[in-house]
Amino acid sequence: MSEITPLLQHRVMQLFEDKLGIEVPSADADLFGSGVLDSLAFVNLLLNIENEFGITVTLETVELENFQSINAITGFILAHSHELREGGTGGPHTSKTSVQAFGSGAK
Repeated sequence: MSEITPLLQHRVMQLFEDKLGIEVPSADADLFGSGVLDSLAFVNLLLNIENEFGITVTLETVELENFQSINAITGFILAHSHELREGGTGGPHTSKTSVQAFGSGAK
C-alpha cells in the first residue's frame, strides 16, 4: 500500500463527517464491523470519493477491505490517484497537483 499521508487521511475523515454525517472514532476503526458503514452509507461513500477526489470507482475496484477503515480508504485513494496523473478527468475539488501532493507527503 502507498504511504498514508496525514493530510489525505484528514480529508477522508472530514468527508465522513461533512458529507455522510458519520463520526469515525479512529483511522483504524473497522467501519463495517462496528456498524458505522451500512450498505446505503457505503454507496454514498463511493459517490463522495468520486466527487471529492476525482477517482472513478468501478465494480472491479470495489473490494471491501479497501474501505474497511479510514487508513484503507486513504490507501485506495492514493493507489487510484494515477487516473489523475495519467489524464483522468478529476473531480470538482481535486487537481492533479493536490493528489500528487498526497503521494509525496507534502502539505
